Parts: sequence; C-alpha cells; structure tokens
Amino acid sequence: MDYERRAKLEAWQQTIAYSFHDLTLLDTALTHTSYVKGEGKGGVHNERMEFLGDAVLELSVSRYLYSNYPQQNEGVMTRIRALTVCEDALFQAARKLELGSRLRISRGEERSGGREKPSILSDALEAVIGAIYLDGGIEAADAFILRFIAPAVQEAEARVNTKDYKTQLQEYVQREHRGGVEYVLQGESGPAHKKTFVMQCVLGNEALGAGEGASKQEAGQAAAKAALLQLGQLS
Repeated sequence: MDYERRAKLEAWQQTIAYSFHDLTLLDTALTHTSYVKGEGKGGVHNERMEFLGDAVLELSVSRYLYSNYPQQNEGVMTRIRALTVCEDALFQAARKLELGSRLRISRGEERSGGREKPSILSDALEAVIGAIYLDGGIEAADAFILRFIAPAVQEAEARVNTKDYKTQLQEYVQREHRGGVEYVLQGESGPAHKKTFVMQCVLGNEALGAGEGASKQEAGQAAAKAALLQLGQLS
C-alpha cells in the first residue's frame, strides 16, 4: 500500500469512528473486483469480506431488534430487518459515509459511474463491516453498524406499520410457502349509496378471517387483518 492510499484510509477512519489495527483489511474491503481484474491485477478484492459482513450485519440487526423491540413478533421483525439490510438502505448509509470516494475501481467502472452505483456501494459497506469484524471482533462491528442502523430501523418500522394488511399477509404466505390467498365476497347489504360488503379470506382450502367495509377493498383489508391476527402475525 503506497503512502497516498494509506493516508486516505487513515483519514477515513475518523469518518467511520473506528481505527484499524491492520489497515490492509480496510484496503481490501474498499477494493472492487473490477480493480483487481484491471489495473490492480494480482491483488485481493472485497467479495469474500462482503460475504462475511453480510452475515455479521444480519446478526447485528437481529440482535438489535430482539433487544429493542420486545413488543414485535417474528414476522414484523423479519420485515423490518429485510428493509434495514436491503441494498437501498446500505447504499444510503454508504453515501453518508462518503465511501465511494475511497473505493478502488477500474477505469472502466469509474467512467460508468461506479462510485455511485448502489450495488457497488452497498456491497462495499458490507465488506467494511466484515473488515471491522475481523480486525476488532463482534463488539466493534456492532458499534459501527448501530451508528447507521438505528435510524434505518426506525424508518423501516414506520414503513412496515403503514403497509396494508393484504400485502403483509401475502408476504407471510410467500415466506412460509402456505399457498395462495383468495378474498371471497360473502355478502353485501344496505342501500346502493351506502353498501356494506363482507369478505372472507381463504388461505389454500382454509377459511380464515372475515371482515366488512364500505367497499370490497376495505372489506378485504379487514379480512386480511383478521387473518393475520388468527395466524399470530400481528401483535
């Protein structure tokens, strides 16, 4: 590692609030595969560290949710975690840390805007997490992750809580491989200008929650909510 590269990485440590014992780990974490295939031939890229960092990130977020959201069930925590560790959330965090300017990428990738590509930046952030874990252990990795993950979790929780019940039920069904969901009209009543509809939620061959509303859509949402409650997916 030349002097200029070392100085750039040492300066960036102030931004991430972590000082490496072995700065070559950070150097590897910020080296994209395109650089190794091009100008940096023979070097080491960050894909293995990304693999490790992805696992550390998921564990850290899971522990955070378990400890700080005791009122939430498994299904809700799973959705919050998915939104928190997704590419977009990591990309936004990487941009705040100005990670792109520290990346080593090929000239071709540079010309195509690689320093601002969500996939490259999110992967590199996971690699940095992996590097911190290797250098300082799980506590150091947790401390780094929590600096950007706490607000992301709060945002994800708000998104999950405002998601409609039919979407939540569909996500649960797909995750658990429970078959298809249908909403069957059970009846309607009232005058034409003020009807009340009753919908039944059917999962596979099993009739679950029923709900009513001023429209079929509203009744379907009520039925999905009743089904989620019956399945233990709402607290």
